[in-house]
Amino acid sequence: MERRSQTPAGPPGPVTHRWTLARGSYLEYQRIAGILRKETVGGALLLLATVAALVWANSPARDAYFALRDFRVGYEPWHLELSVGHWASDGLLAIFFFVAGLELKREFVAGDLRRPSTAAVPIVAACGGVLLPALIYAGIILGTGSDGLKGWAIPTATDIAFALAVLAVISTHLPAALRTFLLTLAVVDDLIAIAIIAFFYGTGVQPGLLGLALVPLGLFAFLVQKRIHASYLLLPLAVATWALVHTSGIHATVAGVLLGFTVPVLRSAKNGGPEAGPGLAETLENRVRPLSAGIAVPVFAFFSAGVALGGWEGMAAAATDPIAVGIAVALVVGKSVGVFGSTWLVTKTRHASLDPDLKWVDVFGIALLAGVGFTVSLLIAELSFGSSPHGEHAKTAILAGSLTAALLAAVVLRLRNRHYRLVEQAELVDADRDGIPDVFQRDPQ
Repeated sequence: MERRSQTPAGPPGPVTHRWTLARGSYLEYQRIAGILRKETVGGALLLLATVAALVWANSPARDAYFALRDFRVGYEPWHLELSVGHWASDGLLAIFFFVAGLELKREFVAGDLRRPSTAAVPIVAACGGVLLPALIYAGIILGTGSDGLKGWAIPTATDIAFALAVLAVISTHLPAALRTFLLTLAVVDDLIAIAIIAFFYGTGVQPGLLGLALVPLGLFAFLVQKRIHASYLLLPLAVATWALVHTSGIHATVAGVLLGFTVPVLRSAKNGGPEAGPGLAETLENRVRPLSAGIAVPVFAFFSAGVALGGWEGMAAAATDPIAVGIAVALVVGKSVGVFGSTWLVTKTRHASLDPDLKWVDVFGIALLAGVGFTVSLLIAELSFGSSPHGEHAKTAILAGSLTAALLAAVVLRLRNRHYRLVEQAELVDADRDGIPDVFQRDPQ
């Protein structure tokens, strides 16, 4: 299949038209492809951990599961005597958010999102995918007199690892542009989720302890700015920052993001400049991402997704809980319409056209996939409702809504898989031709 292009082959000439969801630079394509492979493996482990938790929590040995999850360990004088489940959500998940912080900074400093014209589409799409689900959830809750409004942020998050696991299961040949769009959408979505957790889900914030956390954070920043990445120096400072942020009343996962933001993305000038190779952020990301995707997130899912469904009666109770209904509808309808509608709107206002290899049904498939909210949604559900019946119903709704969104996305994307296979073949030809795809023959923005 030949790539369709609006400009002839040859040196780049004047650009007269903008393309939306066109492929980015070849180096960016290679980097994102590597990330996607790691996230796909992590997503498979995430699925296994979720199934194992659900099976154990609804088996005759369910009491052992909840006893393990609620078993407390730690040092109480430092406010660190936590249950195993809280160690997973407050501790291990900080590793996930550290990687998210590195990825966010990498995208906005050296990735495709550093260009406003390229960043506009995923940023607006992510904002629409957060705003509309929150409004739908609030609308459903307000009409019932329930006290569940504090869970408004639960359906706003997208779980990229779970979404990529779905893609791996259905074996779709999704074009690079759509995969990149999904990843960058999730990156911006993570940034919004981090801000929501920091500003809306802190409890009893103690400014003194929060200020004290700046000391190890500042030392960590000083070392990484000097390109020092010895674990025996950085790890104690990171743990101290995490512990102080946790004790201050701000959710401890925010510490992971702050630590990630301090790491330089580009190489220092004396070491050859940005073109000399990856900076420290990418080096640390390559080290920590396997730990995040392979251990931290699956373990968190194992202790968070174990919901006692209670048979048909329990599921019926969840189905009649406005909180559960609001979450499920917001994930499936709010996310898909919010992401798709925002993408369509920003395209029309920028007077740009969709890449000729794609159709709007492809964007809708990705928008449906964005409704797979899992890791961060489960975290916000715990922060909102704890282990109350509403909390259990919220988790059930997250699982049901994410599964429904994944199945609908699988149907839409599989119907287009034959076309995707042809596009993939063209992309491989482009990549083999002197190592440079024909994205340089037309406007990459």
